[in-house]
Amino acid sequence: MTNAGPADYVLLVDRQAVGVIEAKRQGTTLAGIEWQTVKYQSNTPDELPAYLTPDDRLPFGYESTGEEIWFTCQFDPEPTARRVFWFHRPMTLGDMIENDHDLQGGSLRARMHDIEPLPSEEQTPWLRDAQHAAITNLEQSLRDNKPRALVQMATGSGKTFAAANIAERAGAQRILFLVDRANLGKQTNVLLRPHPP
Repeated sequence: MTNAGPADYVLLVDRQAVGVIEAKRQGTTLAGIEWQTVKYQSNTPDELPAYLTPDDRLPFGYESTGEEIWFTCQFDPEPTARRVFWFHRPMTLGDMIENDHDLQGGSLRARMHDIEPLPSEEQTPWLRDAQHAAITNLEQSLRDNKPRALVQMATGSGKTFAAANIAERAGAQRILFLVDRANLGKQTNVLLRPHPP
């Protein structure tokens, strides 16, 4: 129960409310109903332990038909509903809250907003010019809240190494890296493996 009426589902992590799910019938168009989720996120009763953002909202909002799921994270620099494949695990939501609490950026998009610019090409001699340009441009795209980006580089120009550098700089914990040949997978595994001190 919220001060705006009963939410369909309230998400709890460590016995604190952190988000809501607005459930709709299959076939319902989810675009445009985010306001209903926000209504419940913004009206948490005082007696319910909750983690709230500075504007007094629960940080996570979902809309779902059972076939389609949309997600909004209030930690993002520009919170925008986006389609996701599944609901986040409680530990993932807990990690985002912990990162926000520690002022490390509660979401990947928030962290990308605050990432230090890549040093100049002279200061990064391990990167080829094309790799430096790809990393710099991709990070700028993400800072501009344009998450759909394509890195296009010629064969043999170091796409795998550039991708490994992007993943490391972003602080991503899980990465799906699809390759069309086994040797590229092995090469990537070597690049991402922790090196001994």
